[in-house]
Amino acid sequence: MEEPYRIRLAKLTDAPALADIERRCFTDPWTQAGILETIQYATSFALVAELGSVLAGYLMVRISGEEGEILNLAVLPEHRRQGIARELLKQGLQTLVSAGVREAYLEVRESNQAAITLYGAKGFRPVGIRPHYYRKPAEDALVLRAPLTALRD
Repeated sequence: MEEPYRIRLAKLTDAPALADIERRCFTDPWTQAGILETIQYATSFALVAELGSVLAGYLMVRISGEEGEILNLAVLPEHRRQGIARELLKQGLQTLVSAGVREAYLEVRESNQAAITLYGAKGFRPVGIRPHYYRKPAEDALVLRAPLTALRD
């Protein structure tokens, strides 16, 4: 990491910044209302990477019993390649383990090799494909799964 940053839980007041990150990072972004709704659920949480007064990235997660789902992970283009996504993912998975989650899932574009490599380094492996999952542009999603029991140590 070239700049100091801190990872913290997202607040409702972060929703506009998270929506901006979505618009800048994805071709089919979540709306601010969708982000607000999700981070208010008792079964969800979001972590943000804060660099001074700027939110450089975030991770949004949902918990369902002993399963966790990575809903979204995004880092602004000008803050990439600094380990922010890796740290957001690491702390998010640790939070899931603390909540009693035993395995985590996510979907990723088949063409997103950088993300697949990142997730693979944390133990995620392909378990399926969701045809035509993504729009703008249309693309299949790889479904990845990671057992979290190894993180309990």
